[in-house]
This record gives sequence, C-alpha cells and structure tokens, in this order.
Amino acid sequence: MLEVLVQYEAEIWRSIGETFVMVGFSIIAAVLLGLPVGTLLFLCRKGNMLENQLAFSTLNLLVNIIRSFPFLLLVVFLIPFTRLVVGTAIGTAAATVPLAIIAIAHYSRLVEQSLLDVPRGVIEAAISMGASVKEVIFKFIYVEARSGLVLGLTTSIISFISYSTIMGVVGGGGIGDFAIRYGYQQFKTDLMMYMIIIMIIFVQLIQFTGTTVARIIDKR
Repeated sequence: MLEVLVQYEAEIWRSIGETFVMVGFSIIAAVLLGLPVGTLLFLCRKGNMLENQLAFSTLNLLVNIIRSFPFLLLVVFLIPFTRLVVGTAIGTAAATVPLAIIAIAHYSRLVEQSLLDVPRGVIEAAISMGASVKEVIFKFIYVEARSGLVLGLTTSIISFISYSTIMGVVGGGGIGDFAIRYGYQQFKTDLMMYMIIIMIIFVQLIQFTGTTVARIIDKR
C-alpha cells in the first residue's frame, strides 16, 4: 500500500509546501494584526485604560461577523476582494487572503480572552507606578498573559490548518486539495487516508510544541 506514496511523492511534498505557505501567512496575519485588534478590544472595554464604547462596539461587531461566516461561504464572499488583491481567486496565493482575514478575527478574540484573565491588580499597580499605556501593555499585560497568548495561537494554528484543507474545494492547493483530487475523486481511499494521517501528525506536533512552550514561559 505504501507504493502509492512513492508514486505521488512529488505531488505530496508540493501540497505540504502549499499548506505551509497558507498556514504561514495566516500565522503572520494573526500575530501582526490579530494581536493588536484583540488588545484594542480589551483596552477599549468599559472600565479599561482606553475606554471607548464606539471603538469597542465596532471592532467587536466586525470580529463577530467574520467569525460567524461559514468559512467556505466567506471564501466565496471574498472572491472579488481576493481578485482585487492578488489578481486571481484561484490558487495558493489567493487562498492566503480569506485565511488571513479569518486568522485575524479568530486570534483577536482569543487574545482578548487571554488579556481579560490578567488580574486587575497587575494593571492598577502598573498605572500607580506611572507606567504609560505602552509600558502597561508590553511590560505588564503581555508578560502576565504570555502563556495564554501562546496557547491561543496554538489553537488558532490548528484551526488554520483545518481552514487550509477547505481551500482545496476552491482550488487553493495544499493537502486538502491533493486529498480531494487524487484521493476522493479518483477513489484512492488509501491515499486519502495517508493525507489525513499527515494532518493528524502535524496537529499533534503543533499542539505539543505550543503546550510545552506555554508551560515553560508560565512563571505564575
């Protein structure tokens, strides 16, 4: 049965590379944009340092709308925007656009939840010492919430892998696309099962790494 892996070795490695590209862009979007958005959601809440009900309500509504979309429908809805950004709505490059958008919304909510777990006393102590907003965020809040932020990112990455397999339905490439074209459509169930096993291994490695890092940096 392993002969099928040898037969499709080149295609398998290419599909794995495409998955890494899609998930990689999602991680970058989550960290560079999702983290700030989640931080703003926390800071603009009632009673927090940058309390602003309009900003909070706007961001909160936007994040909720994106997260409420079934991902496949979101991909279809974003086709005009994707085509405007990358010039096409098909392929790995096009797949990174909806994945990046869902990544921002997904991780920003987990960031907000992690920051809400920071004891109020830590923030109040930082403010009483004369720390600026920037100092409170980077030297106190993020430090206190670092374990939760890592666990949240780990959960998000696993979700991004799941989303990337859906992109195969619309020609986005990756392991999902390979499993559909070569496994499902050509009735090669064994090949499709091998792809599922590869995905399971990736998820297990990511979860183990994220949990280990979070435990190491958690000094509470």
